[in-house]
Amino acid sequence: MHDVVVVGAGPAGSRYARRAAQQGLDVVAFEQGTVGEPLACSGHVSTDIWEYTEDARGELLQNEVSGARFHTGGPGSDAHPFYKDEVISNVIDRVGLDRHLAGLAREAGADVREEHTVVGVEEGRDGVTVEARGPDGVETHRAKMVAGCDGPKSRVRRELGLPEPDELLHGVLGFDETADHGDFVDVHLTVPRFFAWRIPRGEAGVEYGLAVPPGDDARGRFEEFVEGYGADVTRRCSGLIPVGPPRRVTGRRSFLVGDAAAQTKPFTGGGILYGMTAADHAAREIDPDDPATLGDYERAWRDDLRQEIRLGHAVRAGYSVPKAVQKLGMRAFEGEIGVHMDRPTTLFSREQLKALLSRS
Repeated sequence: MHDVVVVGAGPAGSRYARRAAQQGLDVVAFEQGTVGEPLACSGHVSTDIWEYTEDARGELLQNEVSGARFHTGGPGSDAHPFYKDEVISNVIDRVGLDRHLAGLAREAGADVREEHTVVGVEEGRDGVTVEARGPDGVETHRAKMVAGCDGPKSRVRRELGLPEPDELLHGVLGFDETADHGDFVDVHLTVPRFFAWRIPRGEAGVEYGLAVPPGDDARGRFEEFVEGYGADVTRRCSGLIPVGPPRRVTGRRSFLVGDAAAQTKPFTGGGILYGMTAADHAAREIDPDDPATLGDYERAWRDDLRQEIRLGHAVRAGYSVPKAVQKLGMRAFEGEIGVHMDRPTTLFSREQLKALLSRS
């Protein structure tokens, strides 16, 4: 009988496994394939990432970013720059991040098992039963609780009948191996209800990507986008981006963390920091011996992220206003900013007000 079975060893799953193991819990985590593969997520993150990685900056850092150029048209269109006179964000080795975080979980005492596909989850009054297919066949594990950290199409969420995210976007990434040490990303508001992007990754090349609503032609839009940049894209990958947390992310003996719970930024789809923030709340609040503490987790992570997610939806709504309105807004606010890329509430911060006043 384990204390917790963790399904999925991405950033959220590995972070929770590490924190729970540090508290002395018996934790086993299953990853369907090899940790970090296949890549299905951008590596553009805020500098807050280093608070979670234990001195891995030198190993994982690929480039530093100080601003973004926003476009209402495609490649070559007029740009509206937003920037700071300091590093705003970092571009990192995304596969390396997953592997590093899983390594930290192992060091803390969690049993992280790769090549284990969870094929069944049952929830009872006294615990859960998890079946996982590994190299030696199907294993059956009993635990007091199960943590579903298994991404947008969560098997745990589906097996236990937990509510679905509000929305699943289809994201596409591609990589050009030509080195680019530029310190600005490009954001194109040309995709219905979302955007396309170009991110310089230093010696690792350039990342191109976009996300579209269900039913749109993600592949066709992506090919047109990279052709506009004249990019030589040699690697492509795709995945789903959940937006909008469901009304409930806990069951009787279960809880969801990260993309499985749609704990993502509505205006970018990024979920690494939000997911690990929620993982810390889960480790602090949930006692596997007391299912009532699942409610404490629900309250804690929502209290922490509710306003950011709510304002994130408001920011995203701006992607769909008429182009003329977008241009007016960007002309009014372009220049130096005081906003944190993970926290829309900083739009109302003293730093942002100071940046706005400095232009007058």
